[in-house]
Amino acid sequence: MRTMRRTPRTTRRFRLLATALGLLTATAVAVPGAAAAPTGAVRPEQLTAVSDAILKAEVDGTAWYVDEAAGRVVVTADSTVSPISLGKLMSAVGPNAPTVAIHRVPGVFRPLVAPGDAIYGSQYRCSLGFNVVSGSTYYFLTAGHCGNVAPDWYTDLAHSERIGPTVSSTFPGHDYALVRYDNSALSHPGGFNSAPNAFVGESVLRTGSTTGTHGGSVTGVNATVRYTDGGIVTGLIQTNVCAEAGDSGGPLFDGDKALGLTSGGSGDCTSGGTTFYQPVNAALTAYHVNVF
Repeated sequence: MRTMRRTPRTTRRFRLLATALGLLTATAVAVPGAAAAPTGAVRPEQLTAVSDAILKAEVDGTAWYVDEAAGRVVVTADSTVSPISLGKLMSAVGPNAPTVAIHRVPGVFRPLVAPGDAIYGSQYRCSLGFNVVSGSTYYFLTAGHCGNVAPDWYTDLAHSERIGPTVSSTFPGHDYALVRYDNSALSHPGGFNSAPNAFVGESVLRTGSTTGTHGGSVTGVNATVRYTDGGIVTGLIQTNVCAEAGDSGGPLFDGDKALGLTSGGSGDCTSGGTTFYQPVNAALTAYHVNVF
């Protein structure tokens, strides 16, 4: 019987905690930009208004989150965002511009496809995130942009060993998908006891089929990213963990705590990166399943 293990350890044949399809990584060198954080008290509703204005500005290649403690909205802009586009964004914010802190990063926020040894659907490779269960039925979670492109998943590129079908998938808006185990020859052990909210400063690990396991920390929560194709995903965990093409869909975790599924970013594991993750607890609630 083949065993699909849910640990950072990977095997040549199949990685339980592997990831794949369109990773969007972000590069680690972040340079302070257009505006500094305000010195006075800023009301939460003012920051919410700023976040809404940034969303309405419709500038592709940007990500942002509200930092209430610092009284600012932190915007990360990739290499495709021109000074004119940043001007458009700041114009949309208007008199609240002093509450915006802009960071520029090299690379592009977009889904990337890469060949490799993970899970396969149609012509794509993706990565398995976490095993989950509902009653006596077992599933696994992966990225929604993976689930969108394939009705069935296999353990190999030749599609000779089927895992099961995509039961549900959501992207954009959120980025999670549910795949059912239909192959009784594949085991599906657990290893995670909870799926709490991530917090800023938390030390985390990420596993992917392209780059293996890498660590870092959470730099923001409830982030919104607008990928270069215009797709918007909200409620994400932002980190300084590196990732590369083919790592999408894989798990972000802290010990036995399941935290997120790799959504995207820009960068690589040579120079570093910024990556975004779909919180696992949102997927568990949507699908009425549990980690174990």
